[in-house]
Amino acid sequence: MSTVVKNQLRVCFLSVKYNIMREMLNKVTFLTNIGFMILNNAAFILQWVILFHLKENIGGYTMRDVMLLWGLAASTFGLSRILFARAFSLPDLIINGKLDSYLVQPKNVLLSVITSATNTSAIGDFLYGILLLCVFDFSPGKLLLFLLFSGTGAIILTAFALLLGSLCFWLVRAEAFGDHMINCSISFSTYPDGIFQGVARFLLYQVLPVGMVIYRPVHLLIDFRISSFLQVLGYTILICFLAAFVFYRGLKRYSSSNLMEARM
Repeated sequence: MSTVVKNQLRVCFLSVKYNIMREMLNKVTFLTNIGFMILNNAAFILQWVILFHLKENIGGYTMRDVMLLWGLAASTFGLSRILFARAFSLPDLIINGKLDSYLVQPKNVLLSVITSATNTSAIGDFLYGILLLCVFDFSPGKLLLFLLFSGTGAIILTAFALLLGSLCFWLVRAEAFGDHMINCSISFSTYPDGIFQGVARFLLYQVLPVGMVIYRPVHLLIDFRISSFLQVLGYTILICFLAAFVFYRGLKRYSSSNLMEARM
């Protein structure tokens, strides 16, 4: 069993590696996409500098805390699209019958699908997040935790996208709903959770995965608590199993388009 898991992980690693190498064939475009993404993200720092000049505390967050929030959001978003970019375009594969080429490969279908593409500019997001941590609140321990939470957040966000995308096995119009939910999760993750109350706060922690992807990890980076840490890990494992279960249940309903398509 361990050998099978090890082989599957190795195949996934090689898939991601070759995706990135393929993108690097044009080095100028590759580096330009990364650089402009970092500059695009950095432009928002000015917004927060102005806001904190007017008010010292926003939703219980200081300037340093908001930079941690933005850094983790950027790295989480980036890592999910570096490793699992195809999970976010799963509805297109389902609706247009493009899963055929994955079904005939001698490896795990789900892992084969979600690791079959990468997003070059997302590397800029990931590096930007690490850069923010190093500038505003660096320590070796926090860097390790930051990388760990970037990983758990990327897995949760990918699993959430997979759950929503798998709805297209049953509902064709689920694509727009899924895109809207993912965009909402990303948008809300860049604002302090202290400004949300009542129904909005409930939705962010109980419906959308923003609480476990960003807010709770940020609180742990500021004030580490083992109970909250275990909650994040437990949630990550649970949503992964749920996403895999829904995907494979939906796969039984999949209808081929008979496309002649090869996967290299």
